[in-house]
Amino acid sequence: MNSIRHCQFFIILSVASFITFSFSFPLHQVTDQLQYENSNLTSSEFSASLESLQKKIGYEFKKVDLLRRAMTHASYAGENNKGLSNLGLDVIKTSIALNCFQKDIDISASDLNRQITKVTEVNSCAMDGLKLGLHNIIRVPVKGNSSAPPVVCSGFRGLFGAIAVDTGKADDAGNVFLNVHRGISGTFSF
Repeated sequence: MNSIRHCQFFIILSVASFITFSFSFPLHQVTDQLQYENSNLTSSEFSASLESLQKKIGYEFKKVDLLRRAMTHASYAGENNKGLSNLGLDVIKTSIALNCFQKDIDISASDLNRQITKVTEVNSCAMDGLKLGLHNIIRVPVKGNSSAPPVVCSGFRGLFGAIAVDTGKADDAGNVFLNVHRGISGTFSF
């Protein structure tokens, strides 16, 4: 019976020590540093690329960490663009829909869906992202392909999700998207 109590005590002590160590040691910072060392860009090059991107899109982030996250693929780190990409997709869809309805209030549901799909499908949004140079910025693992359409698309969508969070308004992000899309395509394709 004593050996069972000693075993239980040892387990409790081990768990308590692990929890204490986990909260006192910033493991995520070490992981991020290792991943910076393994990425194509140094930390300062990444920061410079983010500055340049903000100028290209005509929007300056109040919280640059949101842009960092938007330019970090889910395969790279725990703090990544997956959630921002989902939000950005919704921002883009809403912006396209509003623009279509402003042009033609009687647009059919099938025409509206076709216009939304034309801009938001992976290859199309990846092309927009490539034109912004996101493939040179987005962080992926060492063996990852930053030019792969799903990777670039997630960064492109994540960019507008990050703007929505930064401003607290999806409309602001939608306006930046419309301006960027106009600049990329020269005209609206919807």
